[in-house]
Amino acid sequence: MRPRFGVSQFTTLPWSFEQDVENYGRLGVEAIEICEEKLDKDRAAEQLALVEQSGLEVCSVQPEIRTLFPSRMQPEPEDIGERLSRFRGTIELVSPHAPDTPFICNTGPPPDGNMQRVFEVAVREYADLADFAGERGAQVALEPLSPTIMNVESAIWTLGQAMKIVEAVNRENFGICVDIWNIWQNANVTEEIKACGERIFAVHVSDWRIPRSFEDRHIVGHGEIPLPPLLSAIHESGYRDAYTLEIFSRGVPDPLWEADLEEVISESRAGVEQAWKEVPGATA
Repeated sequence: MRPRFGVSQFTTLPWSFEQDVENYGRLGVEAIEICEEKLDKDRAAEQLALVEQSGLEVCSVQPEIRTLFPSRMQPEPEDIGERLSRFRGTIELVSPHAPDTPFICNTGPPPDGNMQRVFEVAVREYADLADFAGERGAQVALEPLSPTIMNVESAIWTLGQAMKIVEAVNRENFGICVDIWNIWQNANVTEEIKACGERIFAVHVSDWRIPRSFEDRHIVGHGEIPLPPLLSAIHESGYRDAYTLEIFSRGVPDPLWEADLEEVISESRAGVEQAWKEVPGATA
């Protein structure tokens, strides 16, 4: 049985929120990752109700401010307390429309290279954030990012580092977002994936070519990532939720955000399904 296929609204950034919902449904997409920056604050409840009416599963949520420390993509506000307040606001806004859904977080880059400070702040603040989310029936998923954006967007770049934070936070609703583009080059990656076990709350897929900008991902099956063993490890961990296409493509000569986005989705889905055929025992 193939896994449910989802699409992040980042993948279709040029489309409106309403176009995302309409087109995903027409293309047979089963799940949507909601990106807060695409919500119109004056009509957010109406837009979120539209997702509920469409039958799309909300597989994850990307808050507009999702890093603890200011990052390249999210430089403001600078104060950590204000940033976490914004994150809590996102949970309050979206969670009534998306029960049991993971909200994605990243650490942001380490100030002055002080990774130890990031770890200490993350453990303290994410425990409180997880408690807040739990009271509203939500999860929080920490996403380690690629070394290509280390010190720009993140202080952690391996699943092992992320799991140390998850274990220290020690909350049932605080886990991991496995983004294959970000972690596929980790040492012993399949074993690291399996070690995450039931803590995997969300999975992102895309493909890799040597990046020409901070935002340069590829259609699944068109790049270098050996997807079948990664999918196999994720399946073996016990994960049974959606595999969500998340593509960024800007600052390059041939941006996918300016291509036929329906083809990007369809070809990526075909890439996932082809890889899935090579996953041993993936029938449950």
